[in-house]
Amino acid sequence: MNGRRAPVPRPADEPDGGSATVWAAGAIAGLLVVAGLLWLLGGAVVTRHRAANAADLAALAAAGHADRGSAEACAHARRIAERMRARIRDCRFDGWDALVVVEAPGAGPLTGFGPATARARAGPVDSPAVNGRMEPD
Repeated sequence: MNGRRAPVPRPADEPDGGSATVWAAGAIAGLLVVAGLLWLLGGAVVTRHRAANAADLAALAAAGHADRGSAEACAHARRIAERMRARIRDCRFDGWDALVVVEAPGAGPLTGFGPATARARAGPVDSPAVNGRMEPD
């Protein structure tokens, strides 16, 4: 004997033609598609949270500098938003409350879906106005 085994004959009526390989390849392709979609969804959620956090911090920055005027307060909010890779779309005041709208672009393939938008409002707990509303300049 030469150490080799004789091949095992397969019955002719067995319909196995490699279909398990095709099904396994299809299942792997399906799992890769689902993983890719989950990755895109996760990226969108991260972008949305980044926009919300940038809006919150920008509104707090603007409200913290409201006594210096709305132009300087919004400029400070703009610097904060830019450091968080976002941009201020709108910054205005309603009394002493800063109202900020921020846009954050998505990364990679998410840029085609447009930026994530978030709004925030911040102001003092006790208004410095004595009788009525005091508007910042």
